[in-house]
Amino acid sequence: MERALLVGMNLNNGEDYRLSLKELESLAEACEMETVGIVEQNLPEIHKAFYIGTGKVEEVREEAQASEVDVVVFDNSLSPMQIRNLQDKIGKPILDRSTLILDIFARRARSREAKLQVEVARLQYMLPRLVGLHAALSRQGGGSGSMSNKGAGEKKLELDRRVLEHRLAEYRRELKEVGEQRRTQRKQREASGMPRVALVGYTNAGKSTLLNAMLDLYGVDEIDVDEKKVMEKDMLFATLDTTVRKIAPEGHHSFLLSDTVGFIHKLPHHLVEAFRSTLEEAKEADVLLHVIDYSDEHYKEQIAVTEQTLKELGAEGIPVLYVYNKADKVPTENIPGPFSGADDNSKGRIPAVVQDSIYLSAREKIGMEELVCLIEKKLAGGYRECAFLIPYTDGRAVSYLNENAVVFETEYRENGVYVKADCKEQDARYYEKYKV
Repeated sequence: MERALLVGMNLNNGEDYRLSLKELESLAEACEMETVGIVEQNLPEIHKAFYIGTGKVEEVREEAQASEVDVVVFDNSLSPMQIRNLQDKIGKPILDRSTLILDIFARRARSREAKLQVEVARLQYMLPRLVGLHAALSRQGGGSGSMSNKGAGEKKLELDRRVLEHRLAEYRRELKEVGEQRRTQRKQREASGMPRVALVGYTNAGKSTLLNAMLDLYGVDEIDVDEKKVMEKDMLFATLDTTVRKIAPEGHHSFLLSDTVGFIHKLPHHLVEAFRSTLEEAKEADVLLHVIDYSDEHYKEQIAVTEQTLKELGAEGIPVLYVYNKADKVPTENIPGPFSGADDNSKGRIPAVVQDSIYLSAREKIGMEELVCLIEKKLAGGYRECAFLIPYTDGRAVSYLNENAVVFETEYRENGVYVKADCKEQDARYYEKYKV
């Protein structure tokens, strides 16, 4: 395991500084690094050449040598010039926050689309930083002119840049093809008329755990629930691949539930851009479930980060339900009332529902029924109660309503099947001829 020295900069006493530094430790741990020390500095603005002040650079150099660290990690994105200057002065490999996040994404990516997205983001980030990577190579050459007259280091840089630009163009082309496939799948889901609900939120808030809990309780009978589950683990960015599953609670409307990549403070812009096609699942949803780790002391800051990221994606106008997860780990007096659980609930005053917010525990599967009711209430505008008399010759219509509507009553009469159901507006119009 690599030994890492972390460096943090508190600009203008920003309130989110502590949160950011704490996350940097978690990011380093996810990259299998051991944090052996932290160097901090308060400055009104970033030093253009070194990011931190020149005196602090010397302090970092001495600490890195004394602690025998393998790498020095900065809690922000560094410019190519800053990386080169810091490596020259400190004498250790320099990484920044964006590099760690890219490394984690590369480790976690499973699907072809996720791998392509990560590689595009990684190459975009590497291209302007090639000089820092080859600082040790000779830059002495025979003067201006053709490439044959350039020094070994300069020729190496130019060759590397060409190779990376060619690979980047290829990956972008592949990613465009995969994006077209995803858009086709999305159109097919839209054509089905089934409501779409998307899980969004900070990384490690419990989105995947909530999806798996829903599958356990309300998964479609004919599917292998364990096979359809996603990975859930107490770590940053445990899952990157967008997953869409059908949820069919008995007595309620079915809906499609999608799990998306989590957000984080200072999420690199090029990563948001690379994952834009994946994150469009959230943008196209009818309802967003904003999952929040209520047990985290910084949950309010995490809410703000998620809302800002959704705004950047153009998804800020979609109806939102706030799901305060891990509420079983919070003192009962911090759970607002009124609540819908029993007084002797061993997990405290959960589940609790307050307007568009619900306090629950996805891991303990407490509050799932209440959440389903909230989702249905949000989606209610697109449904209405109807009564149909369907001739026996159209058994397909009966099967469709049984699968896609909430059926209250079914009666087999002499001239057809009487069905009373709460169905989608478009289905009500489609079966208008059978209405009674």
